[in-house]
Amino acid sequence: MNALRHLARSMLSSIFIVGGLDAIGHPDAKAKAAEAVTGPLRKKVLPLPASDRTLVRLNGAVQVGAGALLATSRMRRLASIALIGSIVPTTLAGHRFWEEPEEEGRSAQLLQFAKNLGLLGGLILAAIDTEGAPSLAWRARRRASDVRADPMATLPRPLRRLAAGAA
Repeated sequence: MNALRHLARSMLSSIFIVGGLDAIGHPDAKAKAAEAVTGPLRKKVLPLPASDRTLVRLNGAVQVGAGALLATSRMRRLASIALIGSIVPTTLAGHRFWEEPEEEGRSAQLLQFAKNLGLLGGLILAAIDTEGAPSLAWRARRRASDVRADPMATLPRPLRRLAAGAA
């Protein structure tokens, strides 16, 4: 594992671990902000728990768990995807700059919104990083072309010998 990649993942995950712990321990203010996102979702799309405090705590748990996995480079791509799923509603609920009546508040929320967009970009990079190894899609395409070229090559050697002897 590249030490620089590990360091970058640890740095990226730190905000999620700290924020997740805060959400678990102090969900009330965040639950009030979450209503702007959870209300419409409950009406139109998802059967969500009735309590916004519960949702905030669950989101915090996802952030802590996935952040810890990303920081330790374990299941890093899955952890990044989980954090992507967490940061989008968090950003939409917590940094609604377009609803701020005063310029100072709007500027502060816009800055936080832009910061979260930057974090989202980092998470997308972490999610697609294969550390130089071929991706699963590339491996599947390669294997499929190998099978088309020689279907017998995909069989284990004893079965190939058996099939060759039967022919």
